[in-house]
Amino acid sequence: MESATQEINKLIGREVYSKNGIFVGEVDDVQISIDNESITGLAVSSVNLELFKGWDLNGKGILVPYRGVRSVGDIVRVNDIVERVAAKDQTDE
Repeated sequence: MESATQEINKLIGREVYSKNGIFVGEVDDVQISIDNESITGLAVSSVNLELFKGWDLNGKGILVPYRGVRSVGDIVRVNDIVERVAAKDQTDE
């Protein structure tokens, strides 16, 4: 069985897509809870600037809560909450 470190390292560099197939970005880092020994979020960089148009990212990425991850394989699929948050932010302007 692979160690937790190896499993986490495999996430780094994976492309992230919404459940609707929209490119979100690329996993840059993993947020973990030491107390619960679990992943709590994915730091995503190289984000889709069209999806996050109007966001002040200052060259940084976004943090996707791990509860929003639908599947992990060759790519990481996340719930469409990322799309909805981005769309809501754009309509607030």
